[in-house]
Amino acid sequence: MSATPITVAEGRIEWDRPARGRVGMFALIAAEAAIFTIFLVAYLFYIGKSLTGPMPKDVLIVPVFYTVCLLSSSLTIHMAAKSLRQDNVLRFGILWLATIALGATFLYGTATEWRRLIYHEGLTISTNLFGTTYYSLVGLHGFHVVVGLVSLSIVMALTLLGSVRAEHAERVDVLSLYWHFVDAVWIVVFTVVYVIGR
Repeated sequence: MSATPITVAEGRIEWDRPARGRVGMFALIAAEAAIFTIFLVAYLFYIGKSLTGPMPKDVLIVPVFYTVCLLSSSLTIHMAAKSLRQDNVLRFGILWLATIALGATFLYGTATEWRRLIYHEGLTISTNLFGTTYYSLVGLHGFHVVVGLVSLSIVMALTLLGSVRAEHAERVDVLSLYWHFVDAVWIVVFTVVYVIGR
């Protein structure tokens, strides 16, 4: 969807109305940012207030590799969107698939961390305040990664069917905004949980 120019009375400046999809995505991102802020504040407020263990410093391992995977996916999705704007659908598909693989690797890392915390460390959502806030915050982010991966996979399937072309670049850009948001939120969550919270 392209921007529609609006003309006004003579002597006035002509301006382009922003694309509806982009405006809608920015509104969604603003709402989601507010939700994440609430979860982050709750995590910071309750950290260290658990009367029983385990505590973050005792059980959390910094997920550097999986974080690098997720953050790298911002680069691949940016390059994919740029490739589609240049009408290079093959390159777009390869980079889009790389984005999905990197996001799925991150999600796998989250799942293995949770498995270790639950079965080896005995930390569940009901163990203590740390468990409750940790699983709520990281789980909220994980849910957004899943939503993103499902959306990216639908676009990938359409690409394989030959239905994605350069004229769809604006829609791809809108979806990539969501993915960049998910990546940016992880930087904040990572800092709060694995740096400040430890």
